Amino acid sequence: MVDIPASTWVPALVAFLAVALGTVSLVFLWEWLQENRRKRGMVDHLRSLANEPIGGSGQGSSVFRSAVMQSPWLRPIISRVPQLQDAEFLLQQAAVPWTLQTLFMLSIGMAVGLGSMTLILSRSVPIGLMATILGAMLPTMYVRRKRTKRMNAFEEFLPESIDLVGRALRAGHPLSAGFKMAADDGPEPVAGEFRRVFEEQRFGLPLQDSLLSLADRISLVDVRILVTAILIQREVGGNLAEILDNLSSVVRARFTIRRQIRVYTAQGRMTGYLLSALPIIIFSILYMLNPQYMSILFTDPIGKILIIVAITMQLLGFLWIRKIIKIEI
Repeated sequence: MVDIPASTWVPALVAFLAVALGTVSLVFLWEWLQENRRKRGMVDHLRSLANEPIGGSGQGSSVFRSAVMQSPWLRPIISRVPQLQDAEFLLQQAAVPWTLQTLFMLSIGMAVGLGSMTLILSRSVPIGLMATILGAMLPTMYVRRKRTKRMNAFEEFLPESIDLVGRALRAGHPLSAGFKMAADDGPEPVAGEFRRVFEEQRFGLPLQDSLLSLADRISLVDVRILVTAILIQREVGGNLAEILDNLSSVVRARFTIRRQIRVYTAQGRMTGYLLSALPIIIFSILYMLNPQYMSILFTDPIGKILIIVAITMQLLGFLWIRKIIKIEI
């Protein structure tokens, strides 16, 4: 919006592209090396399982360790920093084919690239620092967005998969076969998670551990109710097919109520979007009408501080509105 000479924005753009492309190249190389290492490690595990019996103490769970295998230098750090374990778990929930190392590399690359470009353009250390923090957060924000979409899809298709398991039980199949049928005929991403439960049992993991792992991976109340119902039925008995039918009806009812609430809160969401976009629109109109008057914000030190304060307050207000209209069921 400010007249920036080509001698300024061209080096900034080149610096950003150099850092971004270099980071992506390093990520691809790292992923290729990690994939080869994972393949060799899995072959070694399978060979050891072929020679050693699996006991009932859950030794088979070593095969189903985290899909994100850490490097040796990263394991002691993760064991001491719980936030890194949460980031690793976030990657699993989002079903993103990244390792924890890849997330770190992308965060550092985006932070350096966006921060250096903004610093060259604005020549302001506070603005460059804010851009650096934003760049470091972008990969995590992308993963969180992917997780939210996956959880919403899981919740939408969960009743159909529960019905498939119930039909399999009525046909005389065991529960594990019901999970297999739901994995083969059900929609994704529910089919993938049920397939993992079935495969874990095939490799010797107890059903209780496999179901509890499913509840940990999918942080939905409906999944926890499903796991709790199955485990209680295995302890005290009962008609599991009827329990699953009732649970499917409850999940559908909760999903319908959630959709209705989303309709009722549509006005609040639109208000939040409008209030967030209104200052940008007004600033753009005023800049088009009188560029010299508005350019003071970018040239005067107090104006730069005011821009930082305005952006911060806009973000806080948007997050506050989202918190108000977000209703948990």
